[in-house]
Amino acid sequence: QVQLKESGGGSVQAGGSLRLTCTVSGVTNDEQYYCMGWFRQAPGKEREGVASIYYLDPPTYGDSVKGRFNISQDNAKNLLVLEMNSLKPEDTAMYYCAADTSSGGYCFAGPDHIPSFYYIGQGTQVTVSS
Repeated sequence: QVQLKESGGGSVQAGGSLRLTCTVSGVTNDEQYYCMGWFRQAPGKEREGVASIYYLDPPTYGDSVKGRFNISQDNAKNLLVLEMNSLKPEDTAMYYCAADTSSGGYCFAGPDHIPSFYYIGQGTQVTVSS
């Protein structure tokens, strides 16, 4: 059973940076088996795909975070990381780590489908003040 646990959320002023970490457990050692990603949800808004990564493919990013956020993974440590820079108040949301099998249909469907990944963590809150 895949389990995802996020950490690193918090409050920051606009223009600042935060680093979110997702600890992954219960996965196979085959790094080609899963794709990983982040999505977010602000109060009263729909879920929004933020970034995803799969094996050696280039990461994908939602349009609103391109050039500001960077996703990476450390398979040796079973960690997924989201570096968030130049944060804006509109980045305020609950951020969720997500995973899906590479055969699951959503891995390569683009950032809009990250919220449909099968495995989802409990989320970590990010608040950006102006």
